[in-house]
Amino acid sequence: MKILCSFILCTVLLSCKSEKKMKQKTVETNPKTTKDQTFYVGTYTQKESKGIYKYSLSDTGVLKKIGLVASTENPSFLALSHDQKSLIAVNEIAEENGGFVSSYAIKNDRLIFMNKALSGGDNPCFVGISKNGNVLVANYSSGTVGLLKLEEGGTLSELLAIQQHTGKGITERQEAPHAHSVWFEKNSEQKIIAVDLGSNELWFSEIDTSANSFLPATQKLAMAAGAGPRHLAFHPNENNMYVLNELDNTITLVKKIKGMYANTSTISTVPHDFSGFSKSADIHVSKDGKFLYASNRGHDSLAIFSIHPNDGSLQLVGFERTKIKTPRNFSLSPDNKFLLVANQDADTIIAFSRDSNTGLLRFVSEIQAPTPVCILFTAQS
Repeated sequence: MKILCSFILCTVLLSCKSEKKMKQKTVETNPKTTKDQTFYVGTYTQKESKGIYKYSLSDTGVLKKIGLVASTENPSFLALSHDQKSLIAVNEIAEENGGFVSSYAIKNDRLIFMNKALSGGDNPCFVGISKNGNVLVANYSSGTVGLLKLEEGGTLSELLAIQQHTGKGITERQEAPHAHSVWFEKNSEQKIIAVDLGSNELWFSEIDTSANSFLPATQKLAMAAGAGPRHLAFHPNENNMYVLNELDNTITLVKKIKGMYANTSTISTVPHDFSGFSKSADIHVSKDGKFLYASNRGHDSLAIFSIHPNDGSLQLVGFERTKIKTPRNFSLSPDNKFLLVANQDADTIIAFSRDSNTGLLRFVSEIQAPTPVCILFTAQS
């Protein structure tokens, strides 16, 4: 009997030890992992680039190249459909009939070409998509905005309408209209804002969805003489927007007052004692609405501003210049923890971590990229 009890006790003890080992082994082979954030890079293809590339950003800010995902000419600006199933790219060229926009279906780490359509002018440099599939294209050289439709299957319609801009400014770059970007107003599928560097104006108009055409402009808002508006950024919480003026390196705060838009204040994106050549390129607001960032080509910096919570005015925080060279485009990561810069002339992308309390940036990593001019995260904030 004693022998039998001893045998049973040993069996139980061995079973417990074996179970503990199995549990420990299970924990060791299932470590918690954090998914990288991925993004597309649009490029100019005159040199080594072949088209659109894909990269990843780790939770520590390390950049990694995934590879070429689409061979195409001068895909200088990219946009995602709101269901994130399609990517639209401009082809910034000027052939006999103008430039093009191309549509791709997104399949994991691949882009599958669907079709391309005329953009409505020469050298398209910006594209935007509304939730209901309206596609707007800004054509720089011809000073036009093109309207297309993204169909349910992911293909682009033919060109539906063209908005021709008129007017000019006072500088050599403003000898004729040059549409540089076009935006849907906040919470609207039809109301649009076209930013024209050449005419020196913001054009406010609307899409007639029943006729697939543009209605006449309801307002044109002039910037300061020679300013050259390029891009804009909306405040996430207030009915304010910030217009980036490329030629005089300024940002203008625009507010809607009694149904009409008005300029309320302007601030420089470069130091007041800087006398060298520079031209602003891109602008973004953090999703908490506390900070604004703008890129300067020439001064080669990111200007950092805090946003006043009551009146939306800007206060300079400082400049970040680490490893920045011709920063044509930049993007905040969807979680806003990082800011990535496309250094067009340095053939690099650099990553900064972002302090959400101060707005300041800290260099984290760098990676080679051929003539990068647009960064588009696959998950949008």
